[in-house]
Amino acid sequence: MPIIEEGKKAPAFTLKDQAGGAHKLSDYAGAPVVLYFYPKDDTSGCTSEACDFRDLLPKFGKMDAVVLGVSPDDEKSHAKFAQKHGLNFTLLADPDSTVCEKYGVWQEKSMYGKKYMGVVRTTYLIGPDGKVAQRWDKVKVPGHAEAVLEAVRAL
Repeated sequence: MPIIEEGKKAPAFTLKDQAGGAHKLSDYAGAPVVLYFYPKDDTSGCTSEACDFRDLLPKFGKMDAVVLGVSPDDEKSHAKFAQKHGLNFTLLADPDSTVCEKYGVWQEKSMYGKKYMGVVRTTYLIGPDGKVAQRWDKVKVPGHAEAVLEAVRAL
């Protein structure tokens, strides 16, 4: 399973957002991109993380940074999640987990002794040059969005 190292080119992708519009990574060339992968819409940790990015979005915007959330949920689920929590950024649907696999976040997990495949909460900061500037693995939600914001400031 590939983990994209810092300094390497971020893998290209095209995914649909919560309104059904297509987004390519190349659409954001020249801007910092916060690409955060999360397991599931409307679960406690994922909601908390999304709301933290929502609340800091104006600060990311001042630095021309784009925030994109990615999970295996479909566009309909993303639309409900975004509406329920007033999310003001793009959520991308990766229902077949292709992009999750490309970025190395689709991994074996276990809960209550059962093993299954799922998204390990991971964030990539992609610099304006399209290369990975920083990566956070197995993210703990509290304080994470602020840490990412600081990393964008340092670019």
